[in-house]
Amino acid sequence: MENLNLPTYSFKIKLELQRKLIFDSIRKKYVVLTPEEWVRQNFIQYLVDEKGYPGSLIAIEKKVDVNLLPQRSDIVLYNNNAQAVMIVECKSVKVKLTQDVFNQIARYNMKLRVPFLVVTNGLQHYCCQMDYEKKSFKFIPEIPLYASLKNFQD
Repeated sequence: MENLNLPTYSFKIKLELQRKLIFDSIRKKYVVLTPEEWVRQNFIQYLVDEKGYPGSLIAIEKKVDVNLLPQRSDIVLYNNNAQAVMIVECKSVKVKLTQDVFNQIARYNMKLRVPFLVVTNGLQHYCCQMDYEKKSFKFIPEIPLYASLKNFQD
């Protein structure tokens, strides 16, 4: 798989029925290793190992109804009060992070209303902090550490 702009992690990868599978430590099962899944698994490890997010507070492919249509967000992170605090949208390395990608995560956020939105293709990572009172957002240079999220709990 392709090198990413993330630390290097080791994963359990196996071949089954001529398909590569990668072990997802959050879902506790092997999943098909697509280019997008490669980015997702590396980004999850980054969130856990580098940013301190507990794996038990991470949901993968979380169902979100958008305009009565079921959608699935790639990663949703929660705080200790079971409140969603961050949505991460992962794309393959070959996918450019265009306005369409930001629109997609914004649609998921209409329902979840999280403080942080992250978009990544494994090479570029963008993090936005939402301000619902001012109806605005700002790009921030770093993805927040899990420990810093106590300021965003009710």
